Amino acid sequence: MKNENFLVNSTEYSPKKVMVIAELGTSHGADPVKAGELIEAASEAGADCIKFQIVYAREILHPNTGEVLLPGGKIRLYDRFRELELKPGFFADMKERVEKKGLLFLCTPFGLESARELMELRPKCVKIASPELNFSALLREVASYRLPILLSTGVSKLADIEEALSIMEEAHGGAPLCLLHCVTSYPAPETDYNLRVLKSLSSVLGVPVGISDHSLDPFLVPVLGSAMGAAVIEKHFCLSRDDPGLDDPIALPPDSFGQMVKALREAEKAGADVTLDAMCRERGRELVEGILGDGVKRLAPSEKANYERTNRSIHALRDIHEGEIIERDMIASLRTEKILRPGLPPIWEEKIIGRKAGNFIPAGEGIRFEDL
Repeated sequence: MKNENFLVNSTEYSPKKVMVIAELGTSHGADPVKAGELIEAASEAGADCIKFQIVYAREILHPNTGEVLLPGGKIRLYDRFRELELKPGFFADMKERVEKKGLLFLCTPFGLESARELMELRPKCVKIASPELNFSALLREVASYRLPILLSTGVSKLADIEEALSIMEEAHGGAPLCLLHCVTSYPAPETDYNLRVLKSLSSVLGVPVGISDHSLDPFLVPVLGSAMGAAVIEKHFCLSRDDPGLDDPIALPPDSFGQMVKALREAEKAGADVTLDAMCRERGRELVEGILGDGVKRLAPSEKANYERTNRSIHALRDIHEGEIIERDMIASLRTEKILRPGLPPIWEEKIIGRKAGNFIPAGEGIRFEDL
């Protein structure tokens, strides 16, 4: 696998030295004290990198996208994302705390505004989440920064990944890039991971590949992924799975995360063949083979229903009436999510501006060919 060109924080990460990312996401709940506790715990657990997310609800979805069931009851998903919005100063503080630990600060933007705010913090690397793999405007923006990029590939087909790489190459072809193989399901079944696809993707696309793991087991996917050549392992991190963060139920608490890191370092020393033999003895060859899969890139069974709903498509920001000329401020490339219909892919944004609506398009709904 071609990992020699993916440099992060002046350190070369490859299958011989897997970079372990503790994805804090929004588990801090906007509380700087809890965020500090998470950073401290992730550092002690052996993380190389600590990741945050800059969330602005308006960059991600439409208010009409539907509800999500949380322990306190149902809430509009848009409102839940609004609760996660923070001022840039919070992330500047987090970056300082992370780097004082000697770790890499990483953050995910979800739109152009959050990407530009992130750039003001002078990060050493940027992560793009799976739902934004087809968000062409964001891909071009981030590629223009000429920073190393981690690009998650959940709920995607090979053609989607190739299109994303083509867009980024056109914007700026010199930035080091690592794909993160991912299954966009929460939690994701370990047997959906098809880990032999790591070598397939790296060989076909000529880039290093890692894993963003949403499965519950601390060892199976990370350790087997390392044996398959993963350059990076990302896992959600929490203080407790009972905490109220959106991803806390599938995150690893400190003890489990630390055990995962220890197992990864032991696997690096032992080598792929010894690691695979040991995993087969300990967990059973049938399970291991089920996780390794056949290496063909396809949508995993648990994420098929999310395709074209988790990904970005063009949606109406307000009611657009029949015969009205579509202007830029009427549309946005958003996640479809719960109850809305998907629209055209984001690459069509410029092509539909100036076109006439052929029928009434309700606020929030995806804009389709038949609507023009």
